[in-house]
Amino acid sequence: MGILLRLAASAVALWVATLLISGIRLTTDSVLGQIGTLVAVAAIFGVVNAVLRPIIKTVGCAFYVFTLGLIAIIVNGALFMLAGWIAGGLNLPFEVENFWPSAILGALIVGLISWVVNLVINDRD
Repeated sequence: MGILLRLAASAVALWVATLLISGIRLTTDSVLGQIGTLVAVAAIFGVVNAVLRPIIKTVGCAFYVFTLGLIAIIVNGALFMLAGWIAGGLNLPFEVENFWPSAILGALIVGLISWVVNLVINDRD
């Protein structure tokens, strides 16, 4: 049940990012299509983060230390851009236009909103 709540929180965060940032777009008109696309992109973003983030942190450990962790903003933006690219490859109507400011700010917004929503949602039994 917890994974479904986190997926929903990520989908809501993606929806807010599409509303706030003009370079992140949903190109479908139907409400059900938008919901399905947001859930699918949230799942893609979750898988991309789960698979690639530990590898990137391990390989780039020195960069994380040298920049006091600020490189994580760049990494999050790159992973967000990758998730948008994968969504485009799967013919999902979701588009991230460019790295700066769309991907960077989109990743920040999704991260912050997901964090807040996950604070509110108590998924522990």
